Amino acid sequence: MKLPVGAKLLGVGAAIPPTVVTNSDLEKLVDTSDDWITSRTGIKQRRIVTDETASGLAIEAARDAIAFAGIDAHIIDLIIVATSTPDFLYPSTACLVQADIGASNAVAFDLEAACTGIIYALAVAQQFIGTGTFKTALVVGVDIHSRFLNWKDRNTCILFGDGAGAFILQATEPANNEILGMYLRSDGTGAHLLQIPNIGTNYPHEGKDLPKSEAGVVHMNGRPIYEFAVKAVPEAVITTADRAGIAVEDIDYLIPHQANSRIINAAADRLGMDHKKIITNVDEMGNTSAASIPLALWQALKHKEMKLPAICALVGFGAGLTWGAAIVRWTATDKRLQPV
Repeated sequence: MKLPVGAKLLGVGAAIPPTVVTNSDLEKLVDTSDDWITSRTGIKQRRIVTDETASGLAIEAARDAIAFAGIDAHIIDLIIVATSTPDFLYPSTACLVQADIGASNAVAFDLEAACTGIIYALAVAQQFIGTGTFKTALVVGVDIHSRFLNWKDRNTCILFGDGAGAFILQATEPANNEILGMYLRSDGTGAHLLQIPNIGTNYPHEGKDLPKSEAGVVHMNGRPIYEFAVKAVPEAVITTADRAGIAVEDIDYLIPHQANSRIINAAADRLGMDHKKIITNVDEMGNTSAASIPLALWQALKHKEMKLPAICALVGFGAGLTWGAAIVRWTATDKRLQPV
């Protein structure tokens, strides 16, 4: 759907905790090995919070994106934080971000779509900008799954890392629109495949409880999640490219959710996409959930692994089940590739 107002990408930012946990470190906690983890996931290490919070990482990533964009926080009028691991059930993480960065003119709220959350948040921000409701949006993805892991379960504790990533979007003339296409999907029949039980009103503090080993930690059925993901990523990219009026071959970079290198490579193969076009940092960061796409993009820019302007396909998938993609033509200049 063509909107009356376009949107452009002004900046990207990120925040990662300093503590590194390697595969060798995990060998001391569970029956696993560096070779086993690397061969199945591509992950070599991940960042884990100690005293850091989701809101603290989100604030740091927001400030980084604002500096990259070269704007003042006061002009931001919309803040959306995509997270599955907020500091509190309420207030929202977005309100904590708003207060800290001084974006006093912004509407702020959280959005939860698991690892696809950043794509959902971008879509919502684009719609608000496209209708003329808001002009400048801060979109943050942040998750700290390390606090929701069973560190004795080698199938899940090896996968996740903590971090935050952020985008700044701003209104522009329709002719200069950079968000070329969006696509969102959900399938609630797969909700049981990936979840954190014993959190929320279905598990009040008084009453029903799960065994301690199962309460409040990630539960995942890996095989069907893998089968879902390798189908969902190509479908989302192909459909979004079609909506954007481009061919898959026109995409310069594929920035997928950083869940697992086998999923990423299998999906790229189904797209017939050269692996040189894939932006990935899963080996260094693990699965940072809603943060993974902006974090991977930010790191690629830092390492000069991307050249702009470029057409980028951002694609996510996760619990819900949810999946989706955005095609972005980012026309940033070289000067703007120097984040403060």
